[in-house]
Amino acid sequence: MDSITQAVLGAALQGSVLGRIQGRRSLLYGAALGTLPDLDVIIRYADPVSQMTYHRGFSHSVFVLTGLALLLAWLVSWLGQRYWPQKGYRWPRLFLAFWLVLITHPVLDAFTVYGTQLFWPLHFTPESWAAVFIIDPVYTLPLLAAVLIAGFKGLQGRATTLLTATLLLTTAYLGLGLASRMAAEARFQAALDQQGIAVSEVRAVPIAFNSLVWRVMAKTADGHYYEGVSSAFDRQPPEMLRQSLNLEAAKPLQGAPLHERLRWFTGDWLRYDVVGDALVVTDLRMGIPGNYTFRFQMARRDGHGQWIVGTPSAWSGTAPNSMFNGHDLALIWRRIFDQQPPLPLAAWTAKYLGHAAAPEPGR
Repeated sequence: MDSITQAVLGAALQGSVLGRIQGRRSLLYGAALGTLPDLDVIIRYADPVSQMTYHRGFSHSVFVLTGLALLLAWLVSWLGQRYWPQKGYRWPRLFLAFWLVLITHPVLDAFTVYGTQLFWPLHFTPESWAAVFIIDPVYTLPLLAAVLIAGFKGLQGRATTLLTATLLLTTAYLGLGLASRMAAEARFQAALDQQGIAVSEVRAVPIAFNSLVWRVMAKTADGHYYEGVSSAFDRQPPEMLRQSLNLEAAKPLQGAPLHERLRWFTGDWLRYDVVGDALVVTDLRMGIPGNYTFRFQMARRDGHGQWIVGTPSAWSGTAPNSMFNGHDLALIWRRIFDQQPPLPLAAWTAKYLGHAAAPEPGR
C-alpha cells in the first residue's frame, strides 16, 4: 500500500509493543522501519516490466525480513544493555516489535492486487489477495488518528490501548475486504452460471478508494474473458462484457524471458492487442474496465511485416494514475447503489484500449 499507510502501521505497532520503553520515539522509529521494505524502489531496471516485477521482491520476503528483525533486535539489545540498562530493553520484546513492524509491511501489500513476493527466493506466484485498494482511507485514517493522539498525549496510559484497539479494528477491516471480494466473485459466478457460461477462473479486484464495488473478470477455455462490475448492494445480475484475450497475437512473444516473467507475476491475467505496428500486452488486474494501469509494448513489426521482440516500454498514454479518471470513477461510485443505467463497458473498452476490434457483448 502507500507509504503513509505503511508508516502509520509501523508506528502503531512499535508504539504498542515498545511505547512504554521508548515513549514517543517509538512512533518515529516504527514509522521509519515500516517503510524500509519499499526502499527497493531506488533500484533502477532497464525496462518497465522488470521494474514492475522485481518490486516487492527480496525486500518484501518474510525470510529476509525475519533475519533483519533478528539482527536489529540483537543490536539494540546489546546497545541497550551497554548504554541504557535502565530502559529495560530485552531481546524477545525487541524482536517481537521489529518483526511485527517489518513483516506486516509485505503482508499488508499482499492484501492489494499488485503482487508481493512474500516467499522470495522461492518462485511462487506473488501473493495478490485483492482485498483492498492500494489507497484506502477507511483503513489508513483510523491508524493515523490513533498515532497522532498517541504522539500528542504520550505512550503512557490509554494511548497504548488505543493503538492496540485501532490495530485490531483495521485488521478486521482487511478481513471484511476479503469477504467482500469473495462475495463479488460469487455474484459474478452465479450470473455466469445462470447464462450457461462455463469459465475456468473468476477474479474480483477492488476499485479506487472503497470495498463496496468490485471489478470482476472471468476466463473461458476458448481464450475469452468476461469483465463486469459488481456491488454489495446489487439486486440484479451484474453487467458484463465478453472480450478476447487475443492469445493468437501473443505467439511472437513465445519464450521471451520478460514475457514469461510477466505471465508469472500476474498469474497470466494478460491481454494482447496489435495497435498499428506495436504488440501491446496489458495487465488486466489493475485499473477500471478498459482503462488499465500497466500496458507494455513488447514487440514491433518491421518493414517486412515480421515481429521483432525488443526491450519492453510503457505503452504511450499509460500511467500509474490512469485508474483515477474522475468522470469514470464518479460513474463507478454511483454504481455502488444504483445499477441503472448500466456502466458503459463497451465504450470504455473502445476508448482506452486503442484498437478497432469491437468487443463482444455479454450473452
